[in-house]
Amino acid sequence: PECGKTFAQRSALAKHRKTHSGDRPHRCGDCGKSFSRGSNLTQHRRIHTGERPFACGDCGKGFIQRSDLERHQRVH
Repeated sequence: PECGKTFAQRSALAKHRKTHSGDRPHRCGDCGKSFSRGSNLTQHRRIHTGERPFACGDCGKGFIQRSDLERHQRVH
């Protein structure tokens, strides 16, 4: 099934197609959740490890994702 999204780069399209294929070879050993991309598993693992590599320079609060830190920084 085509969703209609277009991409400037063939590699981006290939990456996106994985979201539709159902192929999720990267599995979390703690909870069993599976991911199509290894980078998504790496990010997910932080839930279990408590790792929060993105810290706010103003208050020190840590975040799993850079985008969460960036959203938080707008409150300062």
